[in-house]
Amino acid sequence: MAFGTTPAPSTTATATAPGSVGIRLLDVPVSEANDPRARLYIVDHATPGAVIQRHVEVSNTTSSNLSIALYAAAATIEGTSFIGDAAHAANDLSSWTSVSPAAPQIPAGGTAAATVTIAVPTDATAGEQYAIVWAEVRTSADASGVTEVNRVGVRIYLSVGSGVAPAAGFTIGSLTAGRSSQGNPVVIAAVHNTGGTALDMSGTLQLSDGPGGLSAGPFPAALGVTLAIGATEPVTITLNEVVSSGPWLARIALHSGLTERSAQATVTFPASGTSSAVTTVTTHRHSDADSIATMAVIASVIAVAGIAVLRRRPKGGHWLA
Repeated sequence: MAFGTTPAPSTTATATAPGSVGIRLLDVPVSEANDPRARLYIVDHATPGAVIQRHVEVSNTTSSNLSIALYAAAATIEGTSFIGDAAHAANDLSSWTSVSPAAPQIPAGGTAAATVTIAVPTDATAGEQYAIVWAEVRTSADASGVTEVNRVGVRIYLSVGSGVAPAAGFTIGSLTAGRSSQGNPVVIAAVHNTGGTALDMSGTLQLSDGPGGLSAGPFPAALGVTLAIGATEPVTITLNEVVSSGPWLARIALHSGLTERSAQATVTFPASGTSSAVTTVTTHRHSDADSIATMAVIASVIAVAGIAVLRRRPKGGHWLA
């Protein structure tokens, strides 16, 4: 069966920087049209035997015509990182996934669209799986015979099973006030994934009721935090301005897709050069937002985003992720 899709809202332009290659998702499932994660990544739920199709666009703003290899490879979640395996490393999901055309020739300044097809076998095991659609560029071998290979890609999150997709959910267990290695105040939230799907966390911290009634923020959470099902990991918010030690009323709001949770606590930042101070979360609130601002995340080989760019060095002709 084929799943209906709708054009993906334009969250970020394709690669426009001189000497870059970009890849972005062009459409999303109709059922996920309001989910910002589904605008960046291939996120879906399928029953065994289903066939899913998505479309991606690859752009080339270099001054050269390029042959770009498009293919699926295995991916895993390790710690707080979504990691796309190098080359053609395979898992079940990547073996179900094909990309056509597999090696488009893209002229300088041009773009090419490709179709990603996921054919789930009838005997597929239930559960969530991860893969990545790589766009790969290889340089010609240099004088020593070394070929440089760089990849950027679009993540795939696919849950397999009967019925509706597993619900997302998480809790914020505690807030910790501390300082970074550079001495900046930080607040660390311990987040536990209680749902049936991986999470891509983002959010903000707001400080209020500080000394003299001061307030500060909002401060963005560190991007690139992915939580596996059942995992508990830290989400860090680093304050980018000087604030007093407090005490402050700290309110953190985190979300993954349309699922949002918040918590607040009274925190006091330790003196510079000292260890962090644990505080008690005094209030929990949660809600499922109807709409959440979309984020664009730059991809790298280690933490791959839905829209990615490769750039050429100003000198030497080498590609950088």
